[in-house]
Amino acid sequence: MTDTSLAPRPVEGQTDALLVADADRRFYAFVIDTLAVAGAMSAAAYAAQAPAAVLGAVALVGVFGALLAGGFGVTPGKALLGLRVLSVEDARPIGFPRAALRTAILGMATLPTAGLGAAALARTALVDPSGWRRGWHDLRTGSVVVDVRTTPVLAVPPVEPPQTVVNLTAMRLVPAAPTPPEHADLRGPRQTAPTAPARWQVAFDTGEAFEVRGVTLVGRQPEARAGEPAPLTVALPSGDLSLSKTHAQFEVAPDGALVVMDRGSTNGSTLIRQGVTKALVGGRPATLRDGDRVRFGDREMRVARLS
Repeated sequence: MTDTSLAPRPVEGQTDALLVADADRRFYAFVIDTLAVAGAMSAAAYAAQAPAAVLGAVALVGVFGALLAGGFGVTPGKALLGLRVLSVEDARPIGFPRAALRTAILGMATLPTAGLGAAALARTALVDPSGWRRGWHDLRTGSVVVDVRTTPVLAVPPVEPPQTVVNLTAMRLVPAAPTPPEHADLRGPRQTAPTAPARWQVAFDTGEAFEVRGVTLVGRQPEARAGEPAPLTVALPSGDLSLSKTHAQFEVAPDGALVVMDRGSTNGSTLIRQGVTKALVGGRPATLRDGDRVRFGDREMRVARLS
């Protein structure tokens, strides 16, 4: 069931150790949560022998699950499998209102349809173009499911340097260090020529390519916020409107690095480096390297260093 294209992917939040959860673990967590709801329904039906009791048990379990997910980012299944439901804006729990909406969507998609609706939601997560594996319910509630399991780090004992063996006979045969002349050149080190500033080029999948020469906004119809200096803008088409009006910005930093920042877009931005996809958190700059690709909705930008 595991696919190499569904391997865990990093998501940038409070720590770079967070990973977007893989599809298998999300499925197993969903099964555990569904069994918990089914157990509550069975217990209520056995105890009260009334449909109202069953509905009440489902509602109670839903409220309890929303409290857990909203306050701590967990459900019973996700807690057992090391997963968390977090906000895409700040990588923190999404709060009760959004968690209640997310739980309601999952419940309505699962119980009345015998799981067919839940399968449809899972499909939307698998085909998410951003690489975050956010289903329709995640998009509606601004959430993302991440893997918070820690990988133990093995302590490597320090390697002691070899002891130095002094050969006294050889030392007696080594000539003394030459005495510097009286009029030695006391001038400081020679001045080296200043290095040329870094130059970067970006190329979009629409065919546009140019050298970065300042703050540049990208989106469907990008525009600066009130009070911001007038930046360069790149307007791109978006077939499915997954590209926001003002999606992201990039510029060359004073140290010569090219940095990109998502400007709170609806569908997010992702950095692809050597096959690994990292989700960018809105408002947090990320440093790019030569050969990196950045995905803005359904559009993609490739980075190349010119000098």
